[in-house]
Amino acid sequence: MIKFIKNFRKDEAGAVTVDWVVLTAAVVGLAVAAFTAIESTTSGLTTEAAVALNGADATTSAIATTGGSN
Repeated sequence: MIKFIKNFRKDEAGAVTVDWVVLTAAVVGLAVAAFTAIESTTSGLTTEAAVALNGADATTSAIATTGGSN
């Protein structure tokens, strides 16, 4: 039994697995944080674009409203 405990303490095979689990959890956490930041920003831009498009008139162009001179 003592030999088993000594061998168990020296065995580092599980340490690599723990490292990969921690690294993977960190990457997933960063991905979720990035997604949240991007999603909230694009949501506002989408709303602004929808409001602008709803207020646009298809028969009125930018050239007609500015006088048409180049």
